Parts: sequence; C-alpha cells; structure tokens
Amino acid sequence: MLIRKYDFNYGRRELMAKGAAMAGGGLLSSLWPLIANGADITKAYPEELLSVDAYTKGAIKTGDIVDANNVDHVKALIAPIMYHQIKEMGRRIRIVPTVTDVSKMFPNAFLQATLSNQGKGLLDADGNVTTTSGGQWIGGLPFTQPKTALEVFSNLTLSWGRHDNDIFAITDQDIGPDGEISYEYDFLWVEEQVSGRIGGRGEFTGPEHADKLRYQTVVFTAPADSKGTAYLSTWYYDQRKFPDLVGYVPAFKRVRKFPTNQRFEPLVAGMTLYLSDAWAAGDPMLTWGDYKIIGRQPMLGAVSENWHGDLPNYVPPTHGGQKGKTFYEINYSMVPECIVIDATPTGYPRAPVGRKRVWVDVRNMQFIAYETYDRRDQSLKSFEPVWGQRIVNGEVLMKETDGTPLWSWTHVHSHDIQTNRMTRFTHCKEVGGVVGGFNLEGIYNKYLTAQAINRLGT
Repeated sequence: MLIRKYDFNYGRRELMAKGAAMAGGGLLSSLWPLIANGADITKAYPEELLSVDAYTKGAIKTGDIVDANNVDHVKALIAPIMYHQIKEMGRRIRIVPTVTDVSKMFPNAFLQATLSNQGKGLLDADGNVTTTSGGQWIGGLPFTQPKTALEVFSNLTLSWGRHDNDIFAITDQDIGPDGEISYEYDFLWVEEQVSGRIGGRGEFTGPEHADKLRYQTVVFTAPADSKGTAYLSTWYYDQRKFPDLVGYVPAFKRVRKFPTNQRFEPLVAGMTLYLSDAWAAGDPMLTWGDYKIIGRQPMLGAVSENWHGDLPNYVPPTHGGQKGKTFYEINYSMVPECIVIDATPTGYPRAPVGRKRVWVDVRNMQFIAYETYDRRDQSLKSFEPVWGQRIVNGEVLMKETDGTPLWSWTHVHSHDIQTNRMTRFTHCKEVGGVVGGFNLEGIYNKYLTAQAINRLGT
C-alpha cells in the first residue's frame, strides 16, 4: 500500500493556516532560497498546487479550455468578476503548463538586483522603503519574503515596469454593453525610474530629482480628436505625497495643472482605465491605508505563453460578449501561492472606490488579479493583467539589453461590471510611428517634462 506523505488537501489547508502569518513563500521548502540557487520551485509545493490536473482531480487538464460548462471546477482559483465573465458572458481561457522556472517571470537584470539586494529593504517609521544603510531603495524587489501587506505593496509600487525606463506602445478598444466597439485609441505610456534604477541614477542625480521616485506620461496618438492629449505624473519618493499631475488637452492648447487626487476618472471618453488602476498600485501607497493580508491561496494567472509577436502589431484574437469582441484569447496556468490583500483609499474622501483587493503571485511579487468595490462594497471593476516573455513557439523574438528573453506585460482587461463596459488593450509593436522599447536613452526630455507634453500635443 502506498502511504502518501501529503494528502490531497494538504496544500490548501496549509495556505489557509498560513493566512496572514509573517511567512515567506513556499510550503514544503522556503521559496526564495530555491530561486536564488536556480532550483526548480516544485520542491516548494505539493502537486495539487502546481497542477490544475491534480487540483481538479482530472476534471480540467493542461491544454483544456475552461468555459461556462466546466468553470465551476476552478471557481476558487479565479477572481469573482472573471468567474462572471466565463459563466455568463461567453469568455473562455486555455490552461497551459505551470511556470516552475521563476527566471522566466522577470527581466533578468531586475531579478539579479533582487537577489543581490535581498535583506536590505526596510520600512521606516513613516512607512516608506529605505535600506539597512539608509537612503532610497537601490533596485529589484525590496521584500522577497514580505511580512506585512505594506511590504507586499512596496514591491508593486516602487518599480512598475521593472526596467529603468519603458515606452509602451498601446492599442485600445472599448466595448459597450451591447458588445460593440464604441471607442478606439492608440497611446504611449512612458515611465522613467529615478530611484531603484538597475543601471544607476545616471542623469537623475541633480537636486531636482533627489526626492523623486518616477516620471510617467501618457500621450494619445489616435484618433484625431484625441491626438495630443497627454498627462504627466511626477511621483515623489515619499509615498505620503500625491504626484504632481499636469496635462495637455488640445481643446485648451496649453498645459494645465490637474487636481492631485483626480485619479478615479477615465483618461478619455469611453475608457474604464483610471490612473489609480495602473499596475494595481497607481496611487502612492501611503495615500491608501488599512492594508490587510486576508489570506493565501492558489490561483490561475496569465503569466506565460500569451505574446502574439507573430500577429500584426501583436494584437490577439477576440471572442465572447454579445458580438464576439469583448475578450482576448488568453492562456492561464496554476499559480501555487498568492497573497491576497485588501486596502482602502484613506487619502481620497470622494473616491468612488471603497476598497480594492489584489492577488499577488509570490513567485515574482507581481499582481495577477485586481478588483475594486464601491462605497456600498459592491463589485465595481476588475483590472486583469497578462504577463510573459517575448517568445513564440519556443523562439525568442525580443531580448533584454543583456541578451536574455524580454519580459513585460502583454494585455489588459479592465471591466466595469456595473456598466458592463470593457476596456481591453495590447502592448503592441508601435503606435503613431513610435516603436515601444526599454532602457532607452533620452526619453526624459522627449516625453517626461511639461515642455515635452506641450510639444507632443502641438
């Protein structure tokens, strides 16, 4: 007779018992020592947390399509709005193998900085990240084994794109309740890290940059009536401070300052994306409060095999909704352990959002699902990211500056469940003649000053 060391429900029971405990990732073994040694993380978890096949006892297998007919087998592994999309709106997802090599879930330079700087991150008395020797954070994740919800959010907030800078070329379609495309936009999302730069501070050593975390611009390139609309956010390192927000609106033909707490409104007509939504950490983390780890659980996450570099402008096929246009075709795989966090917008008394819930994959400390709730605690919106390396059919088509496979986000679904409006967008090759890229020279003066957005607008 075979005597199993761990019974079938061992993993789920242990994650529930772990809950909000001050503990790092992994159940059978500590996760990050395995990552540091380049070991397979299968040693950290029982089979039921590494395989959808095992979790569902074969009801759903790797390679299967999850749809309304079988989604209840994995209902506990997906966020509530996503369950509604599959059960009621005709959405489907495909299951692919679990990622056990965590090096495939980072830009390589960011992972190496994380490993080099392990144990050097602290939260000071105000809640800001500092190092054990004092000063601003120096690169990579500050907390690989976070003990509090705020430490988890520090990993999300300090470096969004996990490169020193990024130009994301984005094509967007906004789907109305009738299932038709009601608006279409192309825009650039540009980020420049000031602190926590992997390649050093470079040109950002002057006193005007000393108290900054990042600069971030969004500029619309199409359609014609929105072309030139741009917003520039200047983030302070002190997470108690609101970013400075200025914008260029073509109708006004000038740059003007916007209220610093105006972060819960669509960027343009028809879009469900707010500044607050970005990376599940679109606001300084100390302008939110009541952070709580409410539990740990396995999930399904879109973390691999989703880049469409072989398709025009990298845009994937769509399906679902009333007209077959609402959802991208997305692959999901088992995420063995997520930290689930709730927070409330304590710095925004007029916010329509009452709280947010974020599911964070402990393997790379990146969010895989994010939902907000209104002031009545009713479901409001979901913001669902898709991540992965730039590999198609085993071929590396885009590389980091060090020659390793490029890693970033690929797609987003942003669904306002109350109005049933979907904003979905793709990290594509180019928009408006601008090709996206990473760790580029000279983008600060080109995109990330008030003079720059005025010039771009005109």
